[in-house]
Formats: sequence, structure tokens, C-alpha cells
Amino acid sequence: MSLFDEHPLRRRLNDEVHARPPVPLDAPEFVTYLAFLHENGSAEREALHLKSLAQQFQLTEPEPESGHVFLDAGEFRLKWERHNEFSSYTFFSRIEGAETADDRALLVVPTGWRKAIPGQLIVATHIELRQVAEVSPEAIMNQLAPQGPTQVAAQVAEGAGWVFTDFHIHEGYSRFLLVDQGFTPRQAGRMVQRLLEIETYRTMALLAFPVAKEVGQLVSGAEDELADLMDHMGKAQSSEDERMVLGRLTRLAADIERSVARTTFRFGAATAYYRLVRQRIDEIRERRVAGFPTIREFMERRLAPAMATCETIARRQEELSGRIARNSQLLRTRVDIELERQNQTLLAQMNRRAKLQLRLQETVEGLSIVAITYYGSQLVNYLAKGAKDWISPFTPEIVTAAAIPLIAGLVYLGLRRTRSKLAAEEAGIE
Repeated sequence: MSLFDEHPLRRRLNDEVHARPPVPLDAPEFVTYLAFLHENGSAEREALHLKSLAQQFQLTEPEPESGHVFLDAGEFRLKWERHNEFSSYTFFSRIEGAETADDRALLVVPTGWRKAIPGQLIVATHIELRQVAEVSPEAIMNQLAPQGPTQVAAQVAEGAGWVFTDFHIHEGYSRFLLVDQGFTPRQAGRMVQRLLEIETYRTMALLAFPVAKEVGQLVSGAEDELADLMDHMGKAQSSEDERMVLGRLTRLAADIERSVARTTFRFGAATAYYRLVRQRIDEIRERRVAGFPTIREFMERRLAPAMATCETIARRQEELSGRIARNSQLLRTRVDIELERQNQTLLAQMNRRAKLQLRLQETVEGLSIVAITYYGSQLVNYLAKGAKDWISPFTPEIVTAAAIPLIAGLVYLGLRRTRSKLAAEEAGIE
């Protein structure tokens, strides 16, 4: 291999498909699972927290940078994983004798360390893994009250085990009973991991539901306001009315776009989490037990409607954003057309004023000819008076009178020539 130029990410990419393997389990076993949402930099504090636990039990210092850590402290084992929005802590503890404490896996973990786990708790689950020789599935089903909370029961792994749960929180934990009827250790570990993922992703997907309710109220109000604005736009009598409607539309568009920016990730994450829930349900390969809903049926009745609501609200929000944009563009076009009409009127007025100014200028030019001719004739008159001895028998008055038409003609021709040059220069510029 030293002969080749190896990509620096080759081994990391190859190891990624082998990361986060399930922990092999032999029944009986207690499993306690905690998931903590990242908040206020809690993800950065997890590495030190895990290293402190390893130090307390004199274990090899873990490397949390990989995103997953496994610690075996003897009395318990810890599997830690970091995800995009949360980190999970799975504690495993062997069941000794007739133990029944659900939190047995946590009782052996130092209390101070447990309390200091960074983040906000979002999921807490107990799974009790038992052999079919210890716990009879038929006896459990006979004990379940038909009038009580909905109980989910199913055979999994094509009959290799049984799972029982009600998806309720009891004393802070949701609970699963997994009965081993023929699991291999790796099958049992995979089954526990799949059940934990179903519970986690179900909860994470539902984070979008309160957001959908809040956004639904905003969207409904915005749709009503948009309809009202369209009525006002149709009844607008002046450009001022249209500009008022455009201002309200712009404000409404800003509100909706702000909501879209705030909720796009949450709705997208909900869709992804819900897809993972359905995928994990497929992977446990359920068989229906008469009289009890399966996990798939429970999710289709309880989770699917909430996800459909989120999807509908997200789609309505996007469609409303598009409608507002189209209506704003339509109104802007109307306002632009009105502005162009006003500009044309203004240009016509300016054109009329220019024509008036031209006529006034021509009148002034006529007066200018008279004035220049007058002053020119006076100069001729002064010259003639000074040279009266040389112009005899003509008098200064005769010379002045004769010069007046000549001066007027020259002035007229000069002004005409100047006007022609200006007109030619203007035509060349245009």
C-alpha cells in the first residue's frame, strides 16, 4: 500500500460503517438509556465528563472525539454516542438472582457523576431483558388489564423474542420488557438498540409538533390577512392605496420568511427522524399478537397523525410564502405602471414647458436683433459724425439710416448661423 497515494479520509470513511456496533447481551440484563439534548455548549463538556468517570474507575482514558465511547467498569458498562442534536448514554448491568429494580444499571453509577451529565434530558428508558424460561409471554399477556392503558405486544426477530411496552412514562422512565426466546447475544444487542432508537427518534420527531401548532396559528392568521389585502388591492383607487397595501404585504412577507427560517430545520429534522422510526420498525421484523397492537400499528395511530400535521403546516407555510411573493410582485408591477404613467405625464409637462421656453427664446431673439441693430447704428452714427468732412455730401444721418438695414441683416444672419450650429451639434449628440 505504500506505493499508492492514499486519501487521508480512506480509513476514517471505512471505519464509519463499523462505528456504533450494538453491545452483545446475554439475558437477564438491565438496560437504562438516557438521551440529553445539547444546550449552552453542553456537547463540549461531555468529553471531560466521560474522562472523569474513567478516572474514577481507573479505566483507560476514552477518546470522545470519535463520537462514540464504550467503558466497561465491571459492575456496569456504558455506551456513549454523540448525535447532531443529542448525546445518548446507555448503561448495561447484569441481573443477579431475583433482582427487580428497573434502575439497577444506574444505581451502580456514581450519583454525583450522573447528576452532572451535561445537557437537557429528553429520553429516559428502561429495558429489562429476560429469558423466556424466567418470564412467560403468555403469563404477561394474561396479567395485562384490557381496560388499562394501551399495551403494545409483538413477536420480534421473526419469533426469536417478544417485546411489551405501553410507551408511557412511569416514574420518569418509559419501559420495555424484552423476552429472549432464541436470540443470539448480538441479536439481543441489536434488538435493544433498535427499541432505544425507536423511542428516541419518536420523541425527537415530536419536537416539531408544538412548533407546528404555533406556526399553524401564524399561518392561519397570515392567510386571512393575505385574503383581506387582496380585496384591498382590487379596490385600490389611487397609487397611495396601492403603496399602503404593498407596505402591509412586505411586512407580512417578512413575518412568514422569519417563521420559515426559524422552523425549516425543525420540520426537516422531524421528517428525517420519522423516517428512521419506520426504518427501525421494519428492522425488528414484528409479528402481530392477537388482541394487542404492534409497535408499527401504535406509531401509525399515534405518531403518524402528528407527523402529518407537521408536514401539512410546513407545506402551508412554504405555499403561503410563495403566494405572498407572487402577490407582492403583482402589486409592485401595478405600482411601477402607475409610476411610469406619472413619469410620462411629467415628461409631457416638461415638453410643453420646453416649447414655451423656445417660443419665448425666439421672441427674445427678435428683440435682440432690434437691440443690437440699435446699438450698432449708434456706433455708425458716432463714426459718421466724426468723419463728416470725408463723407460729404452725405450727412451722418443718411449714413446711419443706410447702415441700419445692413446691420440688421448681418445680426439676423449671425444668429441664424449660430442656431443652425447648435441644432447640428444636438442632432450629433442624439
